[in-house]
Amino acid sequence: MKVIPASEAKTNFGALLDSAQREPVTISKKGRLVAVMMSVQEYEEHEALKLKLLRKEIRKGLKQLDKGKSTEGQAFMKALIKDLD
Repeated sequence: MKVIPASEAKTNFGALLDSAQREPVTISKKGRLVAVMMSVQEYEEHEALKLKLLRKEIRKGLKQLDKGKSTEGQAFMKALIKDLD
């Protein structure tokens, strides 16, 4: 992942936008990583993957609940997975 200083990001914002379309760009300020710029497409793909993983974990938890390993939070988890689908 490309890293550029905030001053360069500010000065060359158009070039930063172009670079972010090809790959995520990390922006640093005073030697500290402070932000990441990426294309909308990559962001949406990332969010979709996070949601998929969350659904998988919820389903795994629901299976454990159905096996009687726990009853606490069962209604909440079932409502949550319904909202996510």
